[in-house]
Amino acid sequence: MGACRAALAGDGLPAAGGHRPQVMVTIDHRTLLGELNRAGDAVFAGQLPARSIRRLACDADLIPLVLGGKGQVLDLGRAQRLFPPHLRRALVARDKGCAFPGCTIPATWCEAHHITPWEHGGTTTLADGVLLCSHHHHRIHDGSWTVHSRHGIPWFLPPHHLDPEQRPRRNGYWTAGPPKTTPDLHLE
Repeated sequence: MGACRAALAGDGLPAAGGHRPQVMVTIDHRTLLGELNRAGDAVFAGQLPARSIRRLACDADLIPLVLGGKGQVLDLGRAQRLFPPHLRRALVARDKGCAFPGCTIPATWCEAHHITPWEHGGTTTLADGVLLCSHHHHRIHDGSWTVHSRHGIPWFLPPHHLDPEQRPRRNGYWTAGPPKTTPDLHLE
């Protein structure tokens, strides 16, 4: 999976075969953003929980489609949110690999993650992006750990049960210089 994701994330594949697989899901906007116990309908797959749809949507082209009350297509949007190759290269230069504290997965196996979710106003910029391996990408989406940008650098907050003081951390495997934990750092 990692090799396929890396190949599809770059711009070296032919146009006809270089697009990510497409999954069509019908889900209302409110459910996609919030309610975890409701489902959306996927073409050829039946119902999927909103949480699964959000995971699929995190590193995918999202094309909004507005349907009328009788199911007629009223508006078709376009994808706008993926990290283009030049920003992925900048993330690789900055993060060097999975930025999650202690992870040693190389950048070529990582996914670009919006620190502030795109659907909540996040931007596709270097300061709002972070490289994460699939495992840690899911941990961030599960909400046990959080990631914030401080002066364009990703810092991670552990869950309260691991660190009651929730001291911000960085990955010391890939970074040199600044401390890996900063107890008095207040994230914005």
